[in-house]
Amino acid sequence: MATRQVLAGRVAVVTGGGSGIGRAVCQLFAKNGASVVAADLTQAATEDTVASLTKTLEGHGQAHRAFAADVSCRNAVQSLVAEVTATYEKPPTVLVNSAGITKDQLLLKMTEESFDDVINVNLKGTFLMSQAFSQAMVKSKVSEGSIINISSIIAKVGNMGQTNYSASKAGVIGMTKTMAKELSRFNIRCNAILPGFIETPMTEKIPEKVLQMMVQMIPLGFMGRPEDIAETCLFLASSQSSYITGASIEVTGGLGM
Repeated sequence: MATRQVLAGRVAVVTGGGSGIGRAVCQLFAKNGASVVAADLTQAATEDTVASLTKTLEGHGQAHRAFAADVSCRNAVQSLVAEVTATYEKPPTVLVNSAGITKDQLLLKMTEESFDDVINVNLKGTFLMSQAFSQAMVKSKVSEGSIINISSIIAKVGNMGQTNYSASKAGVIGMTKTMAKELSRFNIRCNAILPGFIETPMTEKIPEKVLQMMVQMIPLGFMGRPEDIAETCLFLASSQSSYITGASIEVTGGLGM
């Protein structure tokens, strides 16, 4: 029996869509009927993602697109909104802010530039994308908007060498709650997901010895997959979560309890 496509007919924009969690979200959204816009800093990466979608979804009436965009730049974000809206003749009703970077260093040695760079992408980028796309949703009077911000369990528990990253991701949680209060009257729900240690290109940079120490702290005893986060995004994007807004959902294997 065919599975129900819970995002059929909807347009979804996913930042960080060129790899890791973002790519997994794009793939799952496409399988569930959405037309997907994969946005990332690198055009080639987003094109690879979109190529993986069209191979399996031909004939489903979906149109997937790849865009290069720097989410920390207002002009780039405004251009993305305009291009997406023009392409589909309507704004998206789902936005997943998954773009993020790390520039780790201990507090005593971290440069101001490294702090600013991480804040600009992870926090300011989430703000710029959310503001621009929610403005488009409000203007078109959407009936079921959903903004999903990818934070991190590090926002809650902190982590050695990640003053900038933990600050940016904690900011995402606070911003999500305020967004939820402000946008609820426009039929736009806003929620945050706090991933734990997930197998992504970002965690591949961590030394194996450190990874093993991390795994020992996870009650379930293993790292998560990008698909685990994508499934939570799908739930929050769909009408199955129609009474959930302002929430912060931990997907961590129990880490941080």
